[in-house]
Amino acid sequence: MRHKFVKTKNVKNLITMMNNLQNRPEGVPGMGLVFGEPGLGKTYAITWWALQNDAVLIRSTNLMSARWLLEELVHELGEIPYTKYSDLFNQVIDQLIKRPRIIIVDETDYLTIDSRAVETLRDIHDRTDVPIVLVGMGTAERRLQRYKHLYDRISEIVKFEPFSKQDLHQIIDELSEVEITDCAKKLMQIHTNRFRQIVKIINKVEQLAKSNGLSSIDEITLKEVLRNDTDNDENIEK
Repeated sequence: MRHKFVKTKNVKNLITMMNNLQNRPEGVPGMGLVFGEPGLGKTYAITWWALQNDAVLIRSTNLMSARWLLEELVHELGEIPYTKYSDLFNQVIDQLIKRPRIIIVDETDYLTIDSRAVETLRDIHDRTDVPIVLVGMGTAERRLQRYKHLYDRISEIVKFEPFSKQDLHQIIDELSEVEITDCAKKLMQIHTNRFRQIVKIINKVEQLAKSNGLSSIDEITLKEVLRNDTDNDENIEK
């Protein structure tokens, strides 16, 4: 499989959002929201963007507190965390003022459990004016709407949608090192619309082609691949 980042429509919308946040007019708030159902490539996309643009990427975890969040931010900013909560907060502020960087917080849904964690992100944005992008599941927008002061600062929203036919063909054509026929692509679109699953199928197809000396994969061969994928038997087109 080719090691390549595929710029689907969702990714292009994300890039546009990031550019808008970085180049927003004075006075426009700089918080963004990326949300959508699992498996659509959100984490894949934001990780790529963070690496390309030297952003700070934090992945929230279950029961993450405001203090824990600040400690993670300090670590990512290259500092050793102080002990006191107030010192931690000021440490983050000082580092971001010295060297502004976009902050991306993945799995934001976990933070909505603790209002202090969410409000801390708002305070960091207000004190530094650095863009902060929150990334979550399909219910993330509704959850964040409970925090009016924070939600009012979200000026850019991107919802990751299921892949279109064009997206799916692009993913397959750019990643697969073996040809997959249009009929097989159509079958794959019926079978799944999740990025991780698409990549998994491409990997299986390539292994099959290599072991059997095949130059291309057609619909019949792909059906066999899907039928042998016991984790997904319920989705196979019989």
